[in-house]
Amino acid sequence: MLMEFTQFFRSRSHGQKVFCDMTTKGGGWTVIHNRVDGSTDFYRTWNEYKEGFGNSSHNYWIGNDIIHLLTKNKLQKLRVELQRFSGEKGYAEYSSFLVGNGNTKYKLTVSGFKGNIGDGLVNQNGMKFTTKDQDNDIYNDYNCPTLWHAAWWYKSCHTSNLNGVYARTSVIGAKYNAWYTWKTQYESLKTTRMMIRPADLG
Repeated sequence: MLMEFTQFFRSRSHGQKVFCDMTTKGGGWTVIHNRVDGSTDFYRTWNEYKEGFGNSSHNYWIGNDIIHLLTKNKLQKLRVELQRFSGEKGYAEYSSFLVGNGNTKYKLTVSGFKGNIGDGLVNQNGMKFTTKDQDNDIYNDYNCPTLWHAAWWYKSCHTSNLNGVYARTSVIGAKYNAWYTWKTQYESLKTTRMMIRPADLG
């Protein structure tokens, strides 16, 4: 289902279409990240991640400004859904998910993990968002996005990298769209999705 979020874009002449999952666990999820193949480049700039890019029902980053607006006034729950090239699926849920505004560099605050893929955001909690052209990680020797060819809430550097390189097959390497805590290795993934809904919906 496609829904218009024009209320978040009063200063613009158009609304932002986002994809809503209305089936998983009762529905009501707003998809903020989606990857299904390698046809969309996720190695992008700060402004592109700020504004969002891609097709809302295909490969997609909703935009950091929108994530902030969706999480700032009402407690949100995050669900991460992953699929390996073998077909195996897994998930993680976080009972609390918040992204700060641009002044905080879109700082991530996340807690309350449960699921079967391990807590891939445990090291990213409290981190600022970092892109190839804006280094906000705490790795003094390198810029994590340049090293791992992506953009994320890097520390020094990551246990998850869902905006990393799409490999089109199962390979091992920290630059790929991986979730280390699932199989305790950086295995490239076939599909990845992040979505949020108000925490009071359960």
